[in-house]
Amino acid sequence: MSQEAAPERAVPEQPASQSVPEQKGAEAPKGLLQQMEELMAALSADLSQLDADLQSTSDRLAPSPDPEP
Repeated sequence: MSQEAAPERAVPEQPASQSVPEQKGAEAPKGLLQQMEELMAALSADLSQLDADLQSTSDRLAPSPDPEP
């Protein structure tokens, strides 16, 4: 029976070893959160610039309405 218990213990060790880096990097999620916020801010700025560029391009390409006589 002790041989059967060894494989059962080996299975939980793998998830435990996966959780160890999470415990070691307890501050990693905070750093990751800040990185994500910075990336989202940069993405938002890029999208705003792209929107402005597209609007100015469409304004230049749109035919101006002919004045009615």
